[in-house]
Amino acid sequence: MPSICTACRTFAFILLVASNAVPAQTSDEPEAASARARSADVAYGRRQMVVTANPYASAAADAMLAEGGCAIDAAIAAQMVLGLVEPQSSGIGGGGFLLHYAARGGRIDAYDGRETAPAAARLDRFLQQGQPLPWRARVASGLSVGVPGLLPMLEMAHRAHGCLPWTRLFEPAIGLAEQGFVVSARLAHLVAVDADLSASPSARGYFFDASGAPLAAGTKLVNPALAATMRALAADGAQALLAHEHGSGLARAIVNAVRTHARPGDMAPADLAAYRPQRRQALCGPYRQVRVCGMPPPSSGAVSVLQILGMLRHFAPEPVPGARFVHRFASANGLAFADRDAWLGDPDFQYLPLDVLLDAQYLARRARAIGDTLEAGPARSGVGLRAGAAAEELPATTHLSIVDARGNAVALTSSIEDAFGSRIMVGGFLLNNQLTDFASDPFKDGRLVPNRVEPGKRPLSSMAPTLLFDHRGKLLGVLGSPGGTRIIGYVAQVITAIVDTSEPPGDVVAALHFGNRNGPTDLELGTPEALQRELSRRGHKLKLVPMTSGLALILRHGDGWAGAADPRREGLAVGR
Repeated sequence: MPSICTACRTFAFILLVASNAVPAQTSDEPEAASARARSADVAYGRRQMVVTANPYASAAADAMLAEGGCAIDAAIAAQMVLGLVEPQSSGIGGGGFLLHYAARGGRIDAYDGRETAPAAARLDRFLQQGQPLPWRARVASGLSVGVPGLLPMLEMAHRAHGCLPWTRLFEPAIGLAEQGFVVSARLAHLVAVDADLSASPSARGYFFDASGAPLAAGTKLVNPALAATMRALAADGAQALLAHEHGSGLARAIVNAVRTHARPGDMAPADLAAYRPQRRQALCGPYRQVRVCGMPPPSSGAVSVLQILGMLRHFAPEPVPGARFVHRFASANGLAFADRDAWLGDPDFQYLPLDVLLDAQYLARRARAIGDTLEAGPARSGVGLRAGAAAEELPATTHLSIVDARGNAVALTSSIEDAFGSRIMVGGFLLNNQLTDFASDPFKDGRLVPNRVEPGKRPLSSMAPTLLFDHRGKLLGVLGSPGGTRIIGYVAQVITAIVDTSEPPGDVVAALHFGNRNGPTDLELGTPEALQRELSRRGHKLKLVPMTSGLALILRHGDGWAGAADPRREGLAVGR
């Protein structure tokens, strides 16, 4: 373990980097869409690169690399800080997916830390008299909380790939929690507009003052409860979170908070003790001369991204965002979502025809279905018939991308689902509401849907941490984004820009967003009217919305790396 002086220098460095960061757009409100009009700042590094969603987290990750840590060490340190400084997005009360690339041997490991449903979960979990509960009643409740998987997943990955001691990785977050961090404008805004958070007895005292006023931007906020939790996790690992026998009492506190909520859940101590992260096989496929690798189910991220790219590769590259390209992209996006909603779910509970969905001939046939105009009505799966029901995955998520000096890389997307998750706070952190990612109604057209609630099951996700490799098999890029079900479109769009255009990384992450989730075609606020008119002429029903992605992109730049953080949020790229 480093000396006290080393820890002090590290903490001082984190505060220095964070304080010098450029202020970011404030939040998910419409005004934030203006961020897409400016290019992101780009950092360059000869040996290594960090891009995370917050300057404090980027500084913590960079400090770990400076001490000789590996990419996974930096990712864990950054994630612990993110759970403190952007609690609306992720934390140890949630889950995530992680891709690790080992430069020595070229191995890719896909780690699944998705939450699971309690053993007592039943098909009618979110039904009341045969009808789905109101959305907010589902989210802000004990019913929505899944068994947290983020920490055990990170522990598994660290055992396989870590260089620094586990305990060292918690020190930056502990220091910030005890000495305080500056509340960002984005966090302050989200606290102020969230009615469920102010109604939460467990969270109200942290996010609001005694008079009920929400946190103000620029406030210095401390979290001694989270510091104590982090110390227990540093000492005992994931077992401190999942097992009753450890003295921290975290597991008991989680179960009690869920079961005593005004809308109680049914989580039991045995559910926490039984949780196991999974190491899965990454899904890889081509897009022109580039190999794209991502996370397999229970995330639909890689399947859907590869489907979109597999259809678009049958068309010549087009100017972005020209009307014909946007039309083809949105069409491919919609076709991929038809397959996603019909077939994808937890692979441990059902058959997933991935070999068919990703078959080159199948995708060529789907590409031929993309004409000059959009077909009326939702698309149907091209693989047989299967009942499907989409769940609304919310965009309160985070992503970080890291490449270390050894050439190892990590792409980590993590989430507590909705902004502030279930609004239930335990030990200084928020519990997730990820079980709302299950279909609220287990039946559609008289058939059971794939993404239905079942005991021990992982809900379908759209998180898409991604690695890119060139035609020689050399690591080319690391990327991902928050954004709920729009993540798939964000990531696929960035890949097409990287491969098909010569745009610099800052422009790639700042470019206007567009997509289609087998319904209206979403356009980011600020889309030119001429493009809107042409898409309408092509049969698109348009929906202009804020599309506050949080892309974290690292690209090979000569013999080094270029990094860019999405200007729509408050991320920061740091290179050495």
